[in-house]
Amino acid sequence: DRYFEENPPRYCLDEVKTGVNYALILSSNAGLWGYSIGDTVKFTSVNPYRLEVTGRLNQFTSAFGEHVIGEEVENAMNHAVKHTGAVVREFTLAPLINNPDGLPCHQWFVEFKKQPENMEEFAKKIDEAIQEYNIYYADLIRSKILRPAMIIPVPKDTFNNYMKANDKLGGQNKIPHLSNDRSFADWIMSRI
Repeated sequence: DRYFEENPPRYCLDEVKTGVNYALILSSNAGLWGYSIGDTVKFTSVNPYRLEVTGRLNQFTSAFGEHVIGEEVENAMNHAVKHTGAVVREFTLAPLINNPDGLPCHQWFVEFKKQPENMEEFAKKIDEAIQEYNIYYADLIRSKILRPAMIIPVPKDTFNNYMKANDKLGGQNKIPHLSNDRSFADWIMSRI
């Protein structure tokens, strides 16, 4: 949460805590230089040290001050799938600031293998999970600054077509599951 400060703190292994997201920095032994590889990690154990990759530094959304990260959207999607029987091929979300239907919100673009029987229930499950994982988002929903998540089903191959159009198709490239702008969302909207 302090990565984008002018002089963010650096932590050595003996200073890390479990359950906290950290930006992973590769440095020399003496710490003279450091290189941000762009991943966020969370330690699951400190004795022995074990960690899991939780997302990418450039994949977040905070258009409304909610600071939603990759791990939270992945968990929310898994929660919705588990409780509705839907099968999801791929998804992404983007903020919708100027919502013609009222309050701003997060738009989730979802390519389903199998759609849920009740799309409103699917959206509700996603929104409940995000609120559980992110107190800032929950406050914005409760305060009626944001409306709950909006789910937009997209046609098959929408995400593959996006990757092809941007010369990113292949194993080394992944669909960004969230962003802080509308460039990907607008591309999708122009094709559905």
